[in-house]
Amino acid sequence: MWPVLYAYFDANNALDRQAIHTQIDRTIEAGASGIVILGLATEVNRLSLDEQQRFIAWTNTHIAQRVPLAVTVTGDTADAQFALADYAVAHGASALILQPPSMRDRPESFYFDFFADIMRRVIVPVGIQNAPEYLGVGLSVQSLVALAAQCPSFQWLKGEGPATLIHSTIARLREQPSHLPVFNGRGGQELIDNLRAGCAGMIVAPDTFDWQAAIHQAFVDGHSEQAQALYERILPSIVFVMQSLDGLTCYGKRIAAWRMGFDVAHDRGMKPTAFGLECARRFANALGAFENRRNANPHS
Repeated sequence: MWPVLYAYFDANNALDRQAIHTQIDRTIEAGASGIVILGLATEVNRLSLDEQQRFIAWTNTHIAQRVPLAVTVTGDTADAQFALADYAVAHGASALILQPPSMRDRPESFYFDFFADIMRRVIVPVGIQNAPEYLGVGLSVQSLVALAAQCPSFQWLKGEGPATLIHSTIARLREQPSHLPVFNGRGGQELIDNLRAGCAGMIVAPDTFDWQAAIHQAFVDGHSEQAQALYERILPSIVFVMQSLDGLTCYGKRIAAWRMGFDVAHDRGMKPTAFGLECARRFANALGAFENRRNANPHS
């Protein structure tokens, strides 16, 4: 289970370093296998290159090698993505997640060649975020298999899709000599079915991460009924924040902040409504303070 950190901004619209530190500490305490940054939940599209680099450096320094760091890499040219990837690796990243460039009207072969160009130049394991529902483009299973065959550094896949689709993707990848581990996200929707489908794990935002880590632990320990009960407890909150990416970065980040003991000082994206804040506060209260819940009683 890997949390992907939110980007918080102070009253002056600058990155809030303390909020980054708090998320790192609390998610590691809750059982994070590693930390992911600069993903969709991090509002990477709203961060300058300087802010992305600062986020990487601050995160690596504070993790202090307690867990691995994976950095999502964006950019509209292979050279731009490689430059950021090189910076990330130099500042402690042990893995990278590549996103497709912002162009959405190119043939699939364009994105294949784009990813392959970067993968041939990096020195750490690489995944790609294959999220056509959110990013508008994605690679077919055939292309994923061909990319893995050509690029040994391509070692895992960050999918974003329904468990039924992920299951079929995993099944087809397993037919290959060396199948790729697949992670899903989508805020933890269908968490248990994703694990049943064969996902290696999940990459989700921090708002319900402590509960999701407990669900994952219960499931792998063979306590499926406990996992299901815990999942049903947090599902309403997941549904609330995952109506859209704007909803996630507006309300999901508030739920995480309140549960971790601080507040949101500034929004770069969607602004909350009074009713939305009322809903978010209710969900935060129901979820309780952020803590290690790997031995949680679903009814407590």
